[in-house]
Amino acid sequence: MKLYDMIRMSNSNLWRNKSRTFLTILAIFIGAFTIMMTTGINTGVNNYIDRQVAAVGSEDYLQVMPAQMAEQIESLMSGSNEVREYKPEDNSTTSQILTDEDIAKIESVDGIDSAKFYTMVTTDYVTNGQDGATKYQMNASIMPTASMKLDLAAGSDLDMDNDEAQIVLPDKYVKPLGFASNEDAVGKTIKIGATSQVTQQTDEAEVKIVGVQNASVVGMGSAWMNDKAGQLIEDITMAGLPQEYRNQANAIVAQLDKDHINEEAANKVKEQLEDMGYSSMTLTDTVSMIKSFFDAITTVLTIFGAISLLAAAIGIINTLYMSVQERTREIGLMKAMGLSRAKIFGMFSLEAIALGFWGGIIGLVIAFIARAIVNPLASRTFLASLPGFTLIEFNPLYLLIIVLVVMAIAFLAGTLPARRAANKDPIESLRYE
Repeated sequence: MKLYDMIRMSNSNLWRNKSRTFLTILAIFIGAFTIMMTTGINTGVNNYIDRQVAAVGSEDYLQVMPAQMAEQIESLMSGSNEVREYKPEDNSTTSQILTDEDIAKIESVDGIDSAKFYTMVTTDYVTNGQDGATKYQMNASIMPTASMKLDLAAGSDLDMDNDEAQIVLPDKYVKPLGFASNEDAVGKTIKIGATSQVTQQTDEAEVKIVGVQNASVVGMGSAWMNDKAGQLIEDITMAGLPQEYRNQANAIVAQLDKDHINEEAANKVKEQLEDMGYSSMTLTDTVSMIKSFFDAITTVLTIFGAISLLAAAIGIINTLYMSVQERTREIGLMKAMGLSRAKIFGMFSLEAIALGFWGGIIGLVIAFIARAIVNPLASRTFLASLPGFTLIEFNPLYLLIIVLVVMAIAFLAGTLPARRAANKDPIESLRYE
Protein backbone atom coordinates (compact mmCIF):
# COMPACT_ATOMS: atom_id res chain seq x y z
CA MET A 1 0.00 0.00 0.00
CA LYS A 2 1.42 3.36 -1.08
CA LEU A 3 1.68 6.37 1.23
CA TYR A 4 -0.93 8.28 -0.77
CA ASP A 5 -3.38 5.40 -0.39
CA MET A 6 -2.71 5.22 3.34
CA ILE A 7 -3.33 8.97 3.75
CA ARG A 8 -6.54 8.79 1.73
CA MET A 9 -7.76 5.76 3.69
CA SER A 10 -6.87 7.36 7.03
CA ASN A 11 -8.89 10.50 6.26
CA SER A 12 -11.79 8.35 5.09
CA ASN A 13 -11.70 6.19 8.24
CA LEU A 14 -11.86 9.27 10.46
CA TRP A 15 -15.38 10.04 9.33
CA ARG A 16 -16.86 6.64 10.08
CA ASN A 17 -18.03 8.17 13.34
CA LYS A 18 -18.60 11.80 12.40
CA SER A 19 -19.72 13.12 15.78
CA ARG A 20 -16.74 11.63 17.65
CA THR A 21 -14.25 12.91 15.08
CA PHE A 22 -15.88 16.35 15.03
CA LEU A 23 -15.66 16.73 18.82
CA THR A 24 -12.01 15.64 18.83
CA ILE A 25 -11.11 18.12 16.08
CA LEU A 26 -13.06 20.82 17.95
CA ALA A 27 -10.95 20.26 21.07
CA ILE A 28 -7.75 20.51 18.99
CA PHE A 29 -9.04 23.63 17.25
CA ILE A 30 -9.68 25.43 20.57
CA GLY A 31 -6.12 24.85 21.75
CA ALA A 32 -4.54 25.77 18.40
CA PHE A 33 -6.73 28.87 18.00
CA THR A 34 -5.90 30.11 21.52
CA ILE A 35 -2.16 29.79 20.94
CA MET A 36 -2.37 31.43 17.49
CA MET A 37 -4.34 34.40 18.79
CA THR A 38 -2.08 34.99 21.80
CA THR A 39 0.97 34.74 19.53
CA GLY A 40 -0.64 37.20 17.11
CA ILE A 41 -1.45 39.69 19.88
CA ASN A 42 2.08 39.41 21.27
CA THR A 43 3.52 40.01 17.80
CA GLY A 44 1.21 42.99 17.24
CA VAL A 45 2.13 44.64 20.54
CA ASN A 46 5.87 44.06 20.15
CA ASN A 47 5.88 45.24 16.52
CA TYR A 48 4.07 48.44 17.51
CA ILE A 49 6.53 49.14 20.31
CA ASP A 50 9.46 48.39 17.97
CA ARG A 51 8.08 50.82 15.40
CA GLN A 52 7.69 53.48 18.09
CA VAL A 53 11.30 53.02 19.20
CA ALA A 54 12.48 53.05 15.58
CA ALA A 55 10.51 56.27 15.00
CA VAL A 56 12.32 57.88 17.92
CA GLY A 57 15.53 56.80 16.26
CA SER A 58 17.88 57.49 19.15
CA GLU A 59 20.14 54.83 20.65
CA ASP A 60 23.01 57.12 21.56
CA TYR A 61 22.15 58.11 25.11
CA LEU A 62 21.96 56.59 28.56
CA GLN A 63 19.87 57.67 31.50
CA VAL A 64 22.15 57.47 34.53
CA MET A 65 21.04 57.48 38.16
CA PRO A 66 22.34 56.37 41.55
CA ALA A 67 22.38 52.58 41.86
CA GLN A 68 20.22 52.53 44.99
CA MET A 69 17.56 54.67 43.30
CA ALA A 70 17.45 52.30 40.31
CA GLU A 71 17.00 49.35 42.68
CA GLN A 72 14.06 51.08 44.37
CA ILE A 73 12.42 51.85 41.02
CA GLU A 74 12.95 48.28 39.81
CA SER A 75 11.47 46.91 43.03
CA LEU A 76 8.39 49.11 42.68
CA MET A 77 7.85 48.22 39.01
CA SER A 78 8.24 44.49 39.58
CA GLY A 79 5.93 44.46 42.60
CA SER A 80 8.59 42.64 44.59
CA ASN A 81 7.56 41.12 47.94
CA GLU A 82 11.12 41.24 49.24
CA VAL A 83 11.52 43.06 52.56
CA ARG A 84 14.87 44.83 52.66
CA GLU A 85 16.77 46.01 55.72
CA TYR A 86 16.82 49.76 56.25
CA LYS A 87 20.23 51.35 55.73
CA PRO A 88 20.44 55.13 56.28
CA GLU A 89 23.34 55.50 53.84
CA ASP A 90 21.30 53.92 51.03
CA ASN A 91 18.12 55.89 51.66
CA SER A 92 19.34 59.36 52.49
CA THR A 93 18.30 62.16 50.18
CA THR A 94 21.88 63.27 49.56
CA SER A 95 22.94 59.78 48.42
CA GLN A 96 20.41 59.96 45.57
CA ILE A 97 21.28 63.46 44.35
CA LEU A 98 23.68 63.90 41.42
CA THR A 99 25.79 67.04 41.14
CA ASP A 100 28.36 68.65 38.83
CA GLU A 101 30.94 66.29 40.34
CA ASP A 102 28.93 63.31 39.07
CA ILE A 103 28.70 64.83 35.61
CA ALA A 104 32.50 65.14 35.53
CA LYS A 105 32.93 61.51 36.61
CA ILE A 106 30.43 60.24 34.03
CA GLU A 107 32.03 62.27 31.23
CA SER A 108 35.37 60.65 32.09
CA VAL A 109 34.03 57.19 31.16
CA ASP A 110 35.36 55.84 27.86
CA GLY A 111 32.54 55.92 25.32
CA ILE A 112 30.62 58.88 26.75
CA ASP A 113 30.81 62.08 24.75
CA SER A 114 28.93 64.42 27.09
CA ALA A 115 26.52 64.46 30.03
CA LYS A 116 23.91 66.83 31.44
CA PHE A 117 21.28 66.84 34.16
CA TYR A 118 18.02 65.11 33.29
CA THR A 119 15.48 67.65 34.52
CA MET A 120 11.88 66.60 35.01
CA VAL A 121 10.02 69.88 34.63
CA THR A 122 6.72 70.24 36.45
CA THR A 123 4.00 71.99 34.48
CA ASP A 124 0.50 72.88 35.66
CA TYR A 125 -1.36 73.68 32.46
CA VAL A 126 -1.21 74.78 28.83
CA THR A 127 -3.33 77.47 27.17
CA ASN A 128 -3.37 79.27 23.85
CA GLY A 129 -2.65 82.54 25.70
CA GLN A 130 -5.86 84.38 24.89
CA ASP A 131 -7.80 86.07 27.68
CA GLY A 132 -10.32 83.71 29.26
CA ALA A 133 -9.00 80.71 27.30
CA THR A 134 -9.48 77.27 28.83
CA LYS A 135 -6.47 75.80 30.61
CA TYR A 136 -5.61 72.12 30.11
CA GLN A 137 -3.42 69.85 32.20
CA MET A 138 -0.25 68.77 30.38
CA ASN A 139 2.95 66.90 31.21
CA ALA A 140 6.14 67.97 29.49
CA SER A 141 9.72 66.70 29.35
CA ILE A 142 12.97 68.16 28.06
CA MET A 143 14.30 66.30 25.03
CA PRO A 144 17.26 64.28 26.38
CA THR A 145 19.30 64.37 23.17
CA ALA A 146 19.28 66.24 19.88
CA SER A 147 19.42 62.96 17.92
CA MET A 148 16.04 61.86 19.24
CA LYS A 149 13.50 61.85 16.41
CA LEU A 150 9.77 61.90 17.08
CA ASP A 151 6.90 60.47 15.06
CA LEU A 152 5.52 63.77 13.80
CA ALA A 153 2.12 64.44 12.29
CA ALA A 154 3.23 67.93 11.23
CA GLY A 155 6.12 70.35 11.63
CA SER A 156 9.71 69.53 12.51
CA ASP A 157 11.84 68.23 15.37
CA LEU A 158 13.13 70.45 18.17
CA ASP A 159 16.25 72.53 17.67
CA MET A 160 18.10 71.88 20.92
CA ASP A 161 20.69 74.63 20.28
CA ASN A 162 18.13 77.31 19.48
CA ASP A 163 17.67 80.19 21.94
CA GLU A 164 13.98 80.18 21.06
CA ALA A 165 11.73 78.21 23.47
CA GLN A 166 10.25 75.39 21.41
CA ILE A 167 7.78 72.58 22.03
CA VAL A 168 6.48 69.54 20.14
CA LEU A 169 2.83 69.19 21.10
CA PRO A 170 0.93 65.87 21.30
CA ASP A 171 -1.79 65.82 18.64
CA LYS A 172 -4.55 65.42 21.25
CA TYR A 173 -4.05 69.08 22.33
CA VAL A 174 -4.46 70.60 18.85
CA LYS A 175 -8.26 70.89 18.78
CA PRO A 176 -8.75 71.82 22.48
CA LEU A 177 -6.27 74.69 22.10
CA GLY A 178 -8.34 76.08 19.22
CA PHE A 179 -6.19 75.15 16.22
CA ALA A 180 -7.91 74.05 13.01
CA SER A 181 -5.42 71.28 12.21
CA ASN A 182 -1.98 69.93 13.04
CA GLU A 183 -0.46 72.08 10.32
CA ASP A 184 -2.29 75.16 11.61
CA ALA A 185 -0.79 74.66 15.09
CA VAL A 186 2.81 74.69 13.79
CA GLY A 187 4.42 78.11 14.23
CA LYS A 188 1.88 79.31 16.79
CA THR A 189 2.79 80.24 20.38
CA ILE A 190 1.16 78.88 23.52
CA LYS A 191 1.66 79.50 27.21
CA ILE A 192 2.62 76.92 29.81
CA GLY A 193 1.82 77.55 33.46
CA ALA A 194 4.00 76.35 36.33
CA THR A 195 4.17 77.02 40.08
CA SER A 196 7.17 77.82 42.27
CA GLN A 197 7.96 75.15 44.84
CA VAL A 198 8.90 77.86 47.35
CA THR A 199 6.66 80.89 46.79
CA GLN A 200 3.69 78.91 45.37
CA GLN A 201 3.31 81.65 42.78
CA THR A 202 2.09 80.54 39.34
CA ASP A 203 3.64 82.11 36.22
CA GLU A 204 3.50 81.39 32.51
CA ALA A 205 6.21 80.79 29.92
CA GLU A 206 5.60 81.42 26.22
CA VAL A 207 6.80 78.71 23.84
CA LYS A 208 6.57 78.15 20.11
CA ILE A 209 5.02 75.01 18.60
CA VAL A 210 7.48 73.61 16.03
CA GLY A 211 5.87 70.19 15.60
CA VAL A 212 2.86 68.02 16.42
CA GLN A 213 3.51 64.45 17.53
CA ASN A 214 1.36 61.41 16.78
CA ALA A 215 0.17 59.38 19.76
CA SER A 216 3.08 57.33 21.07
CA VAL A 217 3.81 54.83 23.85
CA VAL A 218 7.35 56.23 24.03
CA GLY A 219 6.21 59.75 24.88
CA MET A 220 3.37 58.50 27.13
CA GLY A 221 1.28 61.52 26.04
CA SER A 222 3.90 64.02 27.19
CA ALA A 223 4.98 67.12 25.29
CA TRP A 224 8.68 67.53 24.43
CA MET A 225 10.59 70.79 24.90
CA ASN A 226 14.05 72.00 23.99
CA ASP A 227 16.55 73.16 26.62
CA LYS A 228 15.48 76.80 26.34
CA ALA A 229 11.82 76.04 27.03
CA GLY A 230 12.80 73.71 29.86
CA GLN A 231 14.94 76.45 31.37
CA LEU A 232 12.00 78.88 31.38
CA ILE A 233 9.81 76.36 33.22
CA GLU A 234 12.62 75.51 35.63
CA ASP A 235 13.14 79.20 36.39
CA ILE A 236 9.49 79.37 37.48
CA THR A 237 9.43 76.18 39.56
CA MET A 238 12.82 76.90 41.17
CA ALA A 239 12.07 80.56 41.95
CA GLY A 240 13.12 81.33 45.52
CA LEU A 241 15.63 78.47 45.76
CA PRO A 242 19.39 79.11 46.11
CA GLN A 243 21.37 78.59 42.89
CA GLU A 244 23.23 75.54 44.21
CA TYR A 245 19.99 73.57 44.31
CA ARG A 246 19.64 73.99 40.56
CA ASN A 247 22.97 72.31 39.81
CA GLN A 248 21.77 68.91 40.87
CA ALA A 249 19.26 66.26 39.84
CA ASN A 250 18.21 62.66 40.41
CA ALA A 251 19.37 61.56 36.96
CA ILE A 252 21.85 62.48 34.25
CA VAL A 253 21.60 62.01 30.48
CA ALA A 254 24.88 60.74 29.03
CA GLN A 255 25.50 61.01 25.29
CA LEU A 256 27.40 58.08 23.78
CA ASP A 257 30.06 58.81 21.18
CA LYS A 258 29.60 57.50 17.64
CA ASP A 259 31.82 54.45 18.24
CA HIS A 260 29.61 53.17 21.09
CA ILE A 261 26.17 53.37 19.49
CA ASN A 262 25.57 49.64 19.48
CA GLU A 263 24.36 47.19 22.10
CA GLU A 264 27.70 45.53 22.81
CA ALA A 265 29.63 48.78 23.22
CA ALA A 266 26.82 50.39 25.24
CA ASN A 267 26.82 47.42 27.61
CA LYS A 268 30.54 47.95 28.27
CA VAL A 269 29.84 51.60 29.11
CA LYS A 270 27.04 50.53 31.47
CA GLU A 271 29.42 48.09 33.19
CA GLN A 272 31.93 50.91 33.79
CA LEU A 273 29.19 53.10 35.25
CA GLU A 274 28.03 50.24 37.47
CA ASP A 275 31.55 49.87 38.87
CA MET A 276 31.40 53.58 39.75
CA GLY A 277 28.14 53.16 41.69
CA TYR A 278 25.70 54.26 38.99
CA SER A 279 22.88 52.47 37.21
CA SER A 280 22.10 53.26 33.58
CA MET A 281 19.68 52.25 30.89
CA THR A 282 19.05 52.97 27.23
CA LEU A 283 15.71 53.76 25.61
CA THR A 284 15.57 50.13 24.47
CA ASP A 285 16.00 48.96 28.08
CA THR A 286 13.10 51.13 29.16
CA VAL A 287 10.78 49.92 26.41
CA SER A 288 11.72 46.28 27.09
CA MET A 289 10.00 46.66 30.48
CA ILE A 290 6.75 47.36 28.63
CA LYS A 291 7.34 44.35 26.40
CA SER A 292 8.01 42.05 29.33
CA PHE A 293 4.62 42.95 30.82
CA PHE A 294 2.76 41.93 27.65
CA ASP A 295 4.97 38.86 27.23
CA ALA A 296 3.94 37.69 30.70
CA ILE A 297 0.23 38.03 29.83
CA THR A 298 0.55 36.17 26.53
CA THR A 299 2.62 33.45 28.19
CA VAL A 300 -0.23 32.79 30.61
CA LEU A 301 -2.75 32.64 27.75
CA THR A 302 -0.43 30.33 25.80
CA ILE A 303 -0.31 28.00 28.80
CA PHE A 304 -4.12 27.81 28.74
CA GLY A 305 -3.91 26.92 25.04
CA ALA A 306 -1.35 24.21 25.83
CA ILE A 307 -3.67 22.78 28.49
CA SER A 308 -6.44 22.67 25.88
CA LEU A 309 -4.12 20.78 23.53
CA LEU A 310 -3.28 18.33 26.32
CA ALA A 311 -7.00 17.68 26.83
CA ALA A 312 -7.35 17.28 23.06
CA ALA A 313 -4.49 14.74 23.06
CA ILE A 314 -6.41 12.65 25.58
CA GLY A 315 -9.41 12.91 23.27
CA ILE A 316 -7.29 11.66 20.36
CA ILE A 317 -6.16 8.64 22.39
CA ASN A 318 -9.76 7.85 23.31
CA THR A 319 -11.02 8.32 19.74
CA LEU A 320 -8.38 6.03 18.22
CA TYR A 321 -8.70 3.37 20.95
CA MET A 322 -12.40 3.18 20.20
CA SER A 323 -11.65 3.06 16.48
CA VAL A 324 -9.17 0.20 16.99
CA GLN A 325 -11.76 -1.68 19.05
CA GLU A 326 -14.49 -1.21 16.43
CA ARG A 327 -12.20 -2.27 13.56
CA THR A 328 -10.61 -5.31 15.19
CA ARG A 329 -11.88 -7.76 12.51
CA GLU A 330 -10.83 -5.33 9.77
CA ILE A 331 -7.32 -5.15 11.23
CA GLY A 332 -7.16 -8.96 11.38
CA LEU A 333 -8.25 -9.19 7.74
CA MET A 334 -5.62 -6.64 6.60
CA LYS A 335 -2.93 -8.59 8.45
CA ALA A 336 -4.12 -11.86 6.97
CA MET A 337 -3.82 -10.27 3.52
CA GLY A 338 -0.17 -9.43 4.22
CA LEU A 339 -0.25 -5.89 5.54
CA SER A 340 2.76 -5.45 7.88
CA ARG A 341 2.70 -4.23 11.47
CA ALA A 342 4.56 -1.09 10.40
CA LYS A 343 1.86 -0.19 7.88
CA ILE A 344 -0.93 -0.86 10.37
CA PHE A 345 0.89 1.38 12.84
CA GLY A 346 1.43 3.99 10.13
CA MET A 347 -2.21 3.98 9.08
CA PHE A 348 -3.52 4.68 12.58
CA SER A 349 -0.73 7.22 13.19
CA LEU A 350 -1.79 9.01 10.03
CA GLU A 351 -5.33 9.17 11.39
CA ALA A 352 -3.99 10.88 14.53
CA ILE A 353 -1.90 13.28 12.44
CA ALA A 354 -4.96 14.03 10.28
CA LEU A 355 -6.93 14.95 13.42
CA GLY A 356 -4.16 17.38 14.40
CA PHE A 357 -3.88 18.74 10.86
CA TRP A 358 -7.58 19.52 10.50
CA GLY A 359 -7.78 20.97 14.01
CA GLY A 360 -4.75 23.19 13.28
CA ILE A 361 -6.00 24.29 9.85
CA ILE A 362 -9.46 25.16 11.15
CA GLY A 363 -7.81 27.10 13.99
CA LEU A 364 -5.66 28.92 11.41
CA VAL A 365 -8.67 29.87 9.23
CA ILE A 366 -10.74 31.07 12.21
CA ALA A 367 -7.74 33.03 13.53
CA PHE A 368 -7.47 34.94 10.24
CA ILE A 369 -11.23 35.59 10.27
CA ALA A 370 -10.99 36.83 13.87
CA ARG A 371 -8.08 39.11 12.92
CA ALA A 372 -10.10 40.62 10.05
CA ILE A 373 -12.94 41.40 12.47
CA VAL A 374 -11.04 42.39 15.62
CA ASN A 375 -8.38 44.71 14.14
CA PRO A 376 -10.78 47.23 12.51
CA LEU A 377 -13.04 47.09 15.59
CA ALA A 378 -10.11 47.72 17.94
CA SER A 379 -8.77 50.61 15.84
CA ARG A 380 -12.18 52.31 16.02
CA THR A 381 -12.68 51.77 19.76
CA PHE A 382 -10.11 51.16 22.51
CA LEU A 383 -7.08 51.67 20.21
CA ALA A 384 -8.44 54.80 18.54
CA SER A 385 -5.91 56.94 20.42
CA LEU A 386 -2.98 54.87 19.11
CA PRO A 387 -2.93 55.23 15.31
CA GLY A 388 -0.90 52.56 13.57
CA PHE A 389 -1.40 50.01 16.35
CA THR A 390 -2.45 46.71 14.75
CA LEU A 391 -3.59 44.53 17.65
CA ILE A 392 -3.19 41.16 15.93
CA GLU A 393 -0.31 40.48 13.53
CA PHE A 394 0.54 36.97 12.37
CA ASN A 395 4.01 35.75 11.54
CA PRO A 396 3.48 32.99 8.89
CA LEU A 397 6.48 31.05 10.19
CA TYR A 398 5.05 30.98 13.74
CA LEU A 399 1.67 29.82 12.44
CA LEU A 400 3.29 27.03 10.45
CA ILE A 401 5.27 25.96 13.52
CA ILE A 402 2.07 25.92 15.63
CA VAL A 403 0.28 23.71 13.09
CA LEU A 404 3.28 21.35 12.92
CA VAL A 405 3.50 21.20 16.73
CA VAL A 406 -0.21 20.39 16.95
CA MET A 407 0.28 17.58 14.39
CA ALA A 408 3.29 16.30 16.35
CA ILE A 409 1.25 16.25 19.59
CA ALA A 410 -1.52 14.41 17.78
CA PHE A 411 1.00 11.87 16.43
CA LEU A 412 2.44 11.25 19.90
CA ALA A 413 -1.06 10.86 21.33
CA GLY A 414 -1.90 8.35 18.58
CA THR A 415 1.12 6.11 19.09
CA LEU A 416 -0.47 4.11 21.92
CA PRO A 417 -3.63 3.06 20.04
CA ALA A 418 -1.57 2.65 16.83
CA ARG A 419 0.79 0.23 18.63
CA ARG A 420 -2.18 -1.67 19.98
CA ALA A 421 -3.58 -2.05 16.47
CA ALA A 422 -0.19 -3.10 15.07
CA ASN A 423 0.31 -5.75 17.77
CA LYS A 424 -3.08 -7.46 17.37
CA ASP A 425 -2.98 -11.13 16.52
CA PRO A 426 -4.63 -11.66 13.11
CA ILE A 427 -6.29 -14.95 14.11
CA GLU A 428 -7.72 -13.58 17.33
CA SER A 429 -8.83 -10.41 15.50
CA LEU A 430 -10.75 -12.40 12.87
CA ARG A 431 -12.55 -14.29 15.64
CA TYR A 432 -13.52 -11.05 17.40
CA GLU A 433 -17.24 -10.44 17.61
